[in-house]
Amino acid sequence: MRSLMSLLASLLSTCAASAQTPAKLTPTHASAFAKLALTGIQKEYPNKPGTVLNGKLDIKAPRAFHPAFYGSFDWHSSVHGHWMLVRLLRTFPELPERKQVRAVLNEHLTAKNLQAEADYFAQPNRQSFERMYGWAWLLKLAEEVHTWDDSDAKAWSRNMKPLADTLVARYLAFLPKQTYPIRTGVHPNTAFGLAFAHDYARRLEHKKLRELIEERSLTYFGKDADAPARWEPDGADFFSPSLMEADLMRRVLPTDQYPAWLKRYLPGLANGEPKTLLTPATVSDRSDPQIVHLDGLNLSRAWCMRSIATALPKADPVRKVLAASAARHAEAALPHVASGDFVGEHWLASFAVYMMTTPAD
Repeated sequence: MRSLMSLLASLLSTCAASAQTPAKLTPTHASAFAKLALTGIQKEYPNKPGTVLNGKLDIKAPRAFHPAFYGSFDWHSSVHGHWMLVRLLRTFPELPERKQVRAVLNEHLTAKNLQAEADYFAQPNRQSFERMYGWAWLLKLAEEVHTWDDSDAKAWSRNMKPLADTLVARYLAFLPKQTYPIRTGVHPNTAFGLAFAHDYARRLEHKKLRELIEERSLTYFGKDADAPARWEPDGADFFSPSLMEADLMRRVLPTDQYPAWLKRYLPGLANGEPKTLLTPATVSDRSDPQIVHLDGLNLSRAWCMRSIATALPKADPVRKVLAASAARHAEAALPHVASGDFVGEHWLASFAVYMMTTPAD
């Protein structure tokens, strides 16, 4: 583990070479991230089930409930661990761990396992399970395998369809009832849940889901102005509520309307304000499961700032401010993805890989 920690710490030199240069994922680092994910998604304990027990028969091991996504401490982390392995394999086809990655994915992403995952959502008292954070990551995984021209990925995509369809139906049923957005820095954040679902709807051409998300996004956030981003972060955030909203709105607003919306929403960005939003969070204890969220915050802030910047005109001074801040946030977080403590290692690599491999689109 020490050698893995040292290897990932070397990412510092990758992203610190220039304040304007985003971190780049190399094959060597991809291999190290894959090792982390392979360890996590096959590790059943410790485990935080997050399930409602309907009776004595529901007292079961995590794998009995979730034969595909039983590892990595909790359901959503297992899901985005699987997404990360697919993304790494797709990005680096000659990944040294490629045979092991494919074997594990083939073992987990079977039709039987994924149907059992879908059936879980149909049981009583499960309507809010993983809403919408886990839902969003599952659709991101479904999008990843659906858009990859690979024989294994095509099988995984077919197998995932019942579960993906189940969660799409959950979005369609829930969003019309959600009168107010949830503006938090942790799992229930509405903007994040909408952003990844919008990506899925756009890539898979799901018109009904896309139109609903766009309507809800504009209703929730279209008139927002002067966001209180100076209050961020909270002590256990892994999302910036203000930046996550801005990253969603660059998806749903017309290109020519987005810069004006952003200027109203975060009016101080061109002048480097608010400083608390543009300065990486301090992480005082990486063995604490809540405090280590702040490493994730630095990574998700970086991906939001990079994406927001690319949605702005090239001459907009905000681009330079966001690019420099994104580089600082990546520099602060990447060396600590492999901290030696499972409370961070079971999920941070997914945030890192998403940040380094996902351009705005």
